Amino acid sequence: MRNVKTAILLASGAAMLAACGGSGIFNRDRPDEFAVQRQAPLVIPPDFTLTPPAPGAPRAAEGTAQEQALDALFGGPAPRSSIETSALDRAGAAAPSIRSLVGDEGTNTVAKGRVTRDIIAAPEGDGQNARTVIPS
Repeated sequence: MRNVKTAILLASGAAMLAACGGSGIFNRDRPDEFAVQRQAPLVIPPDFTLTPPAPGAPRAAEGTAQEQALDALFGGPAPRSSIETSALDRAGAAAPSIRSLVGDEGTNTVAKGRVTRDIIAAPEGDGQNARTVIPS
C-alpha cells in the first residue's frame, strides 16, 4: 500500500513538473501586447501663433470664478425647449433675479401670522434641549 501511495505521488509530481515545460499541449503562441495596435507617431501641433502675455498685464478672464465653476461642473446653461418655455410663461414663472428682489426693502410681503414671526425671532440653540409640543 505504501508503494502505491509513493508511485501516485511521484506520478502526480512528474505531471506537474511536465506542465512547467514549454513543449507539447501547453506551448502556444501568445500575442505580443505591443504589436496588437500600431502606435501613432508623435505630431507637433501646427499652430505656434500664441504670444506670451505681457508682464504686468491683467489676466484675461472669462467671467467670474462662480460662473467658471458652474460652467465646469454643469456645462453652462442648457437651452430650454419651446414647450418648456411656454409652460413656464403660462405658469407665471418668476424672474431670474427674484432672489435679489425678495430681500429689497421695497418688496411687499404677506404677513404669515404670529407663529411664523415667533419662529423667525427665536434665538438659535444648540439642539441639546430641543422638544416638540403638539397642541391638543
